Amino acid sequence: MVVGCSPSINAGIALALAAEGARLVCVDIEPEFTKACAEAIRRDGGEAIAVEADVTNESEVEAAVQRACNDYGGVDVLVNGAVIQIRCGLLDITVQEFRKQMDVILVGTYLFTRHVARAMIAKAHGGSIINIVSTEGHQGNPGNIGYGTAKGGLLNFTRAAAMELAPHGIRVNSLTPTATDPAEGEQRAAQWKLRWTAVQAGQRPGYTQGDKGVPLGRRPRPSDYGHAAVFLASEDAAMITGIDLRVDGGAIARYWRWNPGVRELK
Repeated sequence: MVVGCSPSINAGIALALAAEGARLVCVDIEPEFTKACAEAIRRDGGEAIAVEADVTNESEVEAAVQRACNDYGGVDVLVNGAVIQIRCGLLDITVQEFRKQMDVILVGTYLFTRHVARAMIAKAHGGSIINIVSTEGHQGNPGNIGYGTAKGGLLNFTRAAAMELAPHGIRVNSLTPTATDPAEGEQRAAQWKLRWTAVQAGQRPGYTQGDKGVPLGRRPRPSDYGHAAVFLASEDAAMITGIDLRVDGGAIARYWRWNPGVRELK
């Protein structure tokens, strides 16, 4: 079950899981996203169903999980990727804007994890839960406080849930993407005939653009995250729980004064 099916990061993960033989339940509040993702998987010879749900509405979350159980007999892997980003700083963001990001990112993850975990426990076959974080959950980014705070909260939610669910054989990990190369998502949106554009940070003083600042020389693609999610979901990661797997080209690890890709100032 992949929650959040926009053409970029989450679709890259869904398609990677399907390529390994997973049957997908594609969940999104936007019906065109979930339908397009499921149709793309079926066109490639896989199995997928589309489910529309608001991650902040518990009855809709329960219904989505029940649909997965009815159609596929349960959920083995859950990817929590639903997100909303309202770029606004501490002094300007409204309480409503701040709470909305907490509701979608944190409450949505809590609700799906809670109900999927219950279904996994009922089947007594374990499972894997993967929460999508962000480099902004690890670092302070001026002007985006609600998003970064919610993503940071996911890191400890992951650790706490991992400890609670370990006795049931359910592994809980997080995956940290960073600023993502938009080309793959834009190409997918065009193929799916969807209106979608990558989130743009805009030109801001003191900020690099594009691939600058990434030690490995380029921003990751959604398919890079897909490979990592497949690993975390697989038996190859059977003894991995409560960790954060960063797929960021080295962005978090780099020393703050070193700016790869930026010419030395004279």
